[in-house]
Amino acid sequence: MDFLKELFAFMRVRKKYWLMPILITMVMFGGLIVLSQGSAVAPFIYTIF
Repeated sequence: MDFLKELFAFMRVRKKYWLMPILITMVMFGGLIVLSQGSAVAPFIYTIF
C-alpha cells in the first residue's frame, strides 16, 4: 500500500493527473484477466470482445 500512497502523492505534487485514466484502465484489464482465468464469468467476458 505504500507504493500506492507514493504514486498518488507523486501525481498530486507533480500535477500528473493525466496518468489516472491510464492506471484505471490497466487495473480494469488486469481484473478482467484475473476473472477470466477459469471462472464462470469467462464466457460473458469473451462475448464483450
